[in-house]
Amino acid sequence: MSHPLFVLAVLCAIVAGSEYLIKNTVLKHLGSALLVILLGAGFANLKIIPSASNAIPLYHGIFNYVAPLSLFFLLLDVNVKNLKHAGIPMLVMFLIGTAGTLVGVWVSMHYLVGPTAFGAWRGVLGGMFAATYTGGGLNFNTVALHYKMMEEGVIYAGAVAVDNIITAVWMLACLVIPVGLQKLWPRQSLNNTNQATEAYDEDSINLQDFSLLLALGIATWYVSNLLATQFAARGVMIPEILILTTIALIFAQIPKVAALRGSRVLGLLGIYLFLTVVGAYCELTALAAIGPLAGQLLLFTSALVAIHALFIFGAGALLGYDWQLISVASQANIGGSTSALALTESFNRRSLLIPAVLVGSLGNALGSYLGFLMVGAL
Repeated sequence: MSHPLFVLAVLCAIVAGSEYLIKNTVLKHLGSALLVILLGAGFANLKIIPSASNAIPLYHGIFNYVAPLSLFFLLLDVNVKNLKHAGIPMLVMFLIGTAGTLVGVWVSMHYLVGPTAFGAWRGVLGGMFAATYTGGGLNFNTVALHYKMMEEGVIYAGAVAVDNIITAVWMLACLVIPVGLQKLWPRQSLNNTNQATEAYDEDSINLQDFSLLLALGIATWYVSNLLATQFAARGVMIPEILILTTIALIFAQIPKVAALRGSRVLGLLGIYLFLTVVGAYCELTALAAIGPLAGQLLLFTSALVAIHALFIFGAGALLGYDWQLISVASQANIGGSTSALALTESFNRRSLLIPAVLVGSLGNALGSYLGFLMVGAL
């Protein structure tokens, strides 16, 4: 069924069901973020809700509208005094992860799938994945549009399907890997003073605070969009999400705004809806439709992400950074700022929120350039 009301009801039920299962069953070790992705993928592949190939406008609305508002609500609880501990390490890890992505594309294209793989579109595909795994999906389509990849229906559809699957799988990996590494090689977090507590997730909401939060969030989003458009008209490209982040941080330092109840609950609901749709985009049946090409694309993307992981986790281990911070930086590369934000919330590391958003925005800025450079290099 694809009626938006039905799908939205299912998405909300998945979030509610996940919360219940996490609190009352043995699944509590998974965490809500991991469980909503798995359930979203399961429901989509069982055809209960639409998947990537028949995505409905509701999904795009959640990506384009719900996610930014969730960011605003979550940022209202951020104390800027706690950001200095994570900023530089996050940037270092992100840049190392970017280098790992570029090396991964090069090595995978030359030594794994071979020089004849993907025909004349080999360089373009390499550029598309270098772009998207530097800063997210926007850069993927920037490169694709420039080279008219959309006109190659099968190859483009296969690339999109594999990108969605790998992005969802890596989100799951970034939730699980730090747990395992922490058990093997314990690391102290750079900043433990700004972690959320379970009690905070039960924050009460009243009508007045709820209305004020929505009014502030929507108004801030509108102003951010307006300012980004005005700056762009003057030749100054400032991402809308950075403007929204800046305004939200200013609000967060105002005691009366910071005291509004329910901001975290609203933010978490939006983030979990976003993650459920990420899971729904993990469409395994799409691989069968593209035949042998699926195997080559999966080999290529899996290898490049593995090389990226070796770079970022290896360097992070040598530098002594904590595993959760490294995972968030990696997710900023592979999934973009919104995915990185979701990961910080699943780790209850609010001190990583702003660094994650900032490096994700840096990835958006760099991704297309690096993608075009990779096309030329291949």
